[in-house]
Amino acid sequence: MFPASPLRTVLNVGSGPANPLKLHAAFRREGWREIRLDIDPAVAPDILGSTADMRGLLADGSVDAVWSSHNIEHLAAHEVPGALAEMVRVLKDGGFALITCPDVEAVAAMIVEKGLDAIAYQSPAGPVTPLDMLWGHGASIAAGHAHMAHRTGFTVQRLARLALAAGFAEVRLAKGVLDLWALCLTPGCDPAALAPLFETTAQASLLAAGPEEAEDPGPPA
Repeated sequence: MFPASPLRTVLNVGSGPANPLKLHAAFRREGWREIRLDIDPAVAPDILGSTADMRGLLADGSVDAVWSSHNIEHLAAHEVPGALAEMVRVLKDGGFALITCPDVEAVAAMIVEKGLDAIAYQSPAGPVTPLDMLWGHGASIAAGHAHMAHRTGFTVQRLARLALAAGFAEVRLAKGVLDLWALCLTPGCDPAALAPLFETTAQASLLAAGPEEAEDPGPPA
């Protein structure tokens, strides 16, 4: 179990501008403190740097949780194993990472059905298309934010395989509408202790059953 005091710390990687509502609901509960990490100095992060290599920025075992919302797809494919290993390194024993990213399979299905330029949903930055989900939000990139480009992609099998290879002991996965969710547990993490954090969220199902193919996530995608 996490100690009641001091505050538990969540590292928000690729955080963007400060906005508590961008934290997952599990981390907006009383008792959590956010640390924001981003490569863009314009968003004034607490830590300026890349998820791909946090050495010299964060000590081993220094945070209770990592929140990665639509961040890992901005890394090059060869950087992803190192980024996931860095998450393992900075997490305390018993910590966990919650990761969400586009589901390439679902995006591909939408392309087949509706086309590459169909509007999938409206975001604060404007309409988002399958093209944006595969290669990054076009309007943001056109405005000069080159770091918003997407450089790799994930299926359930690929994300599970990479997370386990990086050192997570267990990975629980779920598909959203067009996104993937992964709850990645360190060796000392007790899933039952996390259940109260997620019980009123859409990700409660990640703790309602055992890990999905955690020991055999299938062939590389």
